[in-house]
Amino acid sequence: MSRPPPHPDLRFRLEASEGEARATTFETAHGPVRTPAFMPVATRASLKGLTLSQIRAIRPEVLLANTYHLHLRPGEALIHELGGLHAFTGWDGPILTDSGGYQVFSLTTLAQVTEDGVRLKSHLDGESLFLGPREAMAVQASLGADLVMAFDHCLALPAERDALGDAVDRTTRWARRCDEARTRADQALFGIVQGGTDEALRARSARDLAALDLPGYAVGGLAVGESEDDLWRTLAHTAPLLPADRPRYLMGVGLPPQILQGIAYGIDLFDCVLPTRMGRRGHLFTADGVVRITSKHFERSEEPLDAECSCEVCTTHSRAYLRHLFAVAEHSAVTLGTLHNVHFVVTLIRRARQALLDGGFEAFRATFTERWAAGEAAWQARIDADPHGREGSRRARAERNARRSERGNG
Repeated sequence: MSRPPPHPDLRFRLEASEGEARATTFETAHGPVRTPAFMPVATRASLKGLTLSQIRAIRPEVLLANTYHLHLRPGEALIHELGGLHAFTGWDGPILTDSGGYQVFSLTTLAQVTEDGVRLKSHLDGESLFLGPREAMAVQASLGADLVMAFDHCLALPAERDALGDAVDRTTRWARRCDEARTRADQALFGIVQGGTDEALRARSARDLAALDLPGYAVGGLAVGESEDDLWRTLAHTAPLLPADRPRYLMGVGLPPQILQGIAYGIDLFDCVLPTRMGRRGHLFTADGVVRITSKHFERSEEPLDAECSCEVCTTHSRAYLRHLFAVAEHSAVTLGTLHNVHFVVTLIRRARQALLDGGFEAFRATFTERWAAGEAAWQARIDADPHGREGSRRARAERNARRSERGNG
């Protein structure tokens, strides 16, 4: 067997830190990645509802696509023939591809695990297929992403300790095989730490994966059924065990206060489908919590969704209009909901990075988290007290008239 090529030099550098939180930069073949950063999930090489120009306007550091889904449709051979994911999509920034391990174990109940990989049936048509470490690396090589993930064994929680231990050791063996199966010198391989909420297993997984000396490391197997308290306890234990001179990635955690908490524990990269999924359903992020825009409370509200947000949605449309679009199932509702939520999260984490550079991250995190929590309760109270949204509309009208009067007097 031929030796794999050398790992790419990510030129990882620490720019600022506050406690465990840190601001870093590393380099890829398609440009630098400045962290902390949220990576929007473009599962099938598309961020649902958004055009490429809209994505570029948001300026995410990295886009994430999924190996399993692209393997099924349109197939990695076609994407490779058309120049890889960057040429195929038109996105010229960094791309990360997940290995497909999570989808293999979450989308099917018929997966048969062997030492070489997993035999399963496609969730699309029931066709039998096999995916293992070597297959996952071959697919990712054809896709041509900058950052690629090792194939791992992720269990839903709760799970028996023996099963978790087996998954930890299998994940390490598979990561070694992924490393050996690499064929490209421009793709940085990340190992994925498993172990459920068992601290000893997490320590074993981190230690064994660190010994492989990979370019980056991820914490997987969280936000899969455990309590939030267990999630943070496990992350607080695990993050410091990862190499400090490599990027650290928390997989699948994406509510704004959660991302800020993850940053506080020393995590650099985040991804999650929640911002896009919630956006498509009309659950829209604001500095004061989630606005459930389909509520009748907003039927007459002339207020912007979030007066502090600079995205097209918030600077152009009222809550009443957004509610109307969702109520009549306009396609533009999906676009606007997704556009806002992705912009909100990417911009929030960019602000968190700046707060780290300025030495004020913890104050920034505490202020945002407290306001978000208070806002969640306040929105519900407002809905209960003013179910038709008339008070908000009157207040917005008065503010608008006051601004017009000021302009006229000027």
